[in-house]
Amino acid sequence: MANTTDTGVSVTDETTSDITVEAPTAAAPEAAPASTPVDPADLVFDVSDLSVYYGDFRAVRDVNMTVERNQITALIGPSGCGKSTVLRSFNRMNDLIPTARVTGDLIYRGVDLYDPRVDPVEVRRRIGMVFQKPNPFPKSIYDNVAYGPRIAGQKKGLDEVVESSLRKAALWDEVKDRLGDSAIGLSGGQQQRLSIARAIATQPEVLLMDEPCSALDPIATARIEELMAEIKSEYTILIVTHNMQQAARVSDRTAFFSVELDEHNDRRTGLLVEYTDTAKLFSNPDDERTENYITGRFG
Repeated sequence: MANTTDTGVSVTDETTSDITVEAPTAAAPEAAPASTPVDPADLVFDVSDLSVYYGDFRAVRDVNMTVERNQITALIGPSGCGKSTVLRSFNRMNDLIPTARVTGDLIYRGVDLYDPRVDPVEVRRRIGMVFQKPNPFPKSIYDNVAYGPRIAGQKKGLDEVVESSLRKAALWDEVKDRLGDSAIGLSGGQQQRLSIARAIATQPEVLLMDEPCSALDPIATARIEELMAEIKSEYTILIVTHNMQQAARVSDRTAFFSVELDEHNDRRTGLLVEYTDTAKLFSNPDDERTENYITGRFG
């Protein structure tokens, strides 16, 4: 029988008609170096000892972090450190890779996202994703935004959903008179904002952004950064970026990842080195590896 928690994530219990989800405890996990305990009501993700494997290769190991609502969390680090792999773990996108598996705990609003009873499709509806390269469907602007709600079975109120989503993505005024035009004709920055509108249309709580500005010019990048600041009052945002200045500008907290090299097989495994308030990480990091990276000594 399917049960839906207040997270909106469906959990199927094959043995009983009800499933009890324990609320997060009031005390902050040791992994979160915050100065004060995290309020359970503000705790969106609680990650403990998370590792991601591709076959027998451990790509990322022992990630511990918490994410609070209505904050922007940046994931930074050199290429190959597992930032995007970790980001995709938050909405189970790694499930789509046959050899991938996740160990440890990734708790979303008190629900273990990797519990076999959890529906990954519902997870991805509640935790939306915007990819590195704008990826509009070869459909009209309207149909791009309405796609998610339609797949979910919504038939009424689509006009309102499309307008609301485009407004939140700061795109409505630019496209309101050509909603029937192909989305492929939009500029790169507009296409990325359309991708954000499409993610917003399914009414998620969380937006995951995997280097959303890497293919954009500086003006479009600035607009996306402004947009993130505008919508974080409604969404919790996690962003992977190679641009340290961008992380410093937009995020509330920053996680620095680095790599370990296995001398026996020359494989690189990512690990979380430091996770703290953005201002502290960039001005007074605790770990020498973090300081070396942000000062350009490696990476």
